[in-house]
Amino acid sequence: MRIWDIQPGYLNRQSLLGEHRELHAIVSIIVNKKKGYSKHPETLRWIGYGWALRQRHQLLSAEIALRGYSEQSPVKTRSKKGIWPDILIDSPIQQYQILHSKYENKEQGRIPLPQNAQHLWRHHKYSVMARDVSLYQKLGPQVAQMRPSHDFSDLAMFLCKILRQPPDKKVLRNALLHMWGYVSERQGNKKINNCSLKSLIMRIQKRAIDCNNQYISESTALSELAAWM
Repeated sequence: MRIWDIQPGYLNRQSLLGEHRELHAIVSIIVNKKKGYSKHPETLRWIGYGWALRQRHQLLSAEIALRGYSEQSPVKTRSKKGIWPDILIDSPIQQYQILHSKYENKEQGRIPLPQNAQHLWRHHKYSVMARDVSLYQKLGPQVAQMRPSHDFSDLAMFLCKILRQPPDKKVLRNALLHMWGYVSERQGNKKINNCSLKSLIMRIQKRAIDCNNQYISESTALSELAAWM
């Protein structure tokens, strides 16, 4: 039984759909007070964190939808709104390492597993921008100075925590417009500023997939921002 803490974009199809099933199983165990797996560490860490379980489900659902699958099984738990469990079974860097081993010579996720800090930052930069522009501007140069062999476990943990925060509505559109700039046709779209946030992210997703824009299609923001709308 496993609920990952890293972004679902790193999971391959089997792991993504597997986590979705297991999350629903944990919700059922907690809500209905079932005995099976009730003492499992993964179950125990989510007890009392209904809102966080619901939001993790939203993240999974957004990634599932991006990959063209249908998901119609909402999670309605709400306890401790805005709060995530402090306990992680494995740290984010360990989770990446587990997937590296698990996916060797197998199907990969939408986002390639990071080999260094620069890879990890490139995947997360728009997600960070959508929450705090000044942090985005600060982190970029810092990560650029890190060597490819540099231990990026602290960065992985930091980004995991940042992405558990809801995007700042005041800067979310700005981040989406930056993403749109990479996938839109050169003549642009004068009406794009009038689009709702949900419509804008859907346009970005479609364009990124249609034109196979690797830079945007390997971004955590491509699915995770939709989960907060």
